[in-house]
Amino acid sequence: MKVSKQQSAENREAILEAASRLFRERGIQGVGVAEIMAAAGFTHGGFYGHFASKEALAAEVIDRVYAHSTEKLVERLEGLGAAEHFRQYLHPHHRDRAGNGCPMPTLAADAAREMGPVSGASARGIAGYLRELACHRPDGTVVQAPDEADKARAILSLSALVGGMVLARATHEAAPELSDEILARLPAQLEQAWFTPA
Repeated sequence: MKVSKQQSAENREAILEAASRLFRERGIQGVGVAEIMAAAGFTHGGFYGHFASKEALAAEVIDRVYAHSTEKLVERLEGLGAAEHFRQYLHPHHRDRAGNGCPMPTLAADAAREMGPVSGASARGIAGYLRELACHRPDGTVVQAPDEADKARAILSLSALVGGMVLARATHEAAPELSDEILARLPAQLEQAWFTPA
């Protein structure tokens, strides 16, 4: 039976959603095409009707999840402020639900081992996130052309956020107290660095 264009688009979206969650939970190499398709409710054979390869799927997923993460960053910075963004990012809820969270703690390490479209999508996503962090200054103003201090503050902040989440997840099972301590202490340190003039 021939599938309508609308149904085909809905099926493709379901695959993208399943891959988005699984890649963020377990990394690109940690999940196979058959598992992605099963999570989306389809058989393995239908995959290549939607995507040329797993790499092509991964690159599209990365573009999507980074765009969503950057939109969420802007909403928080402009609505709640940087300090609250740090607290929400470094929250146990985010640690425990990687499949719905920021892609960087899982996928940035994968990108370092990838070439081609996956690497390119990751670089675009990280650059876009850094740009928004740099354009949103501690005093609440938003600039179009961040200066060197803005860029340095953004790199420091993003590195601490992502690194802190990686460490919190890495220690959560074997040393939950340490994981909680990382998440509890880091937001205040980040806030202090964010609001300290360069």
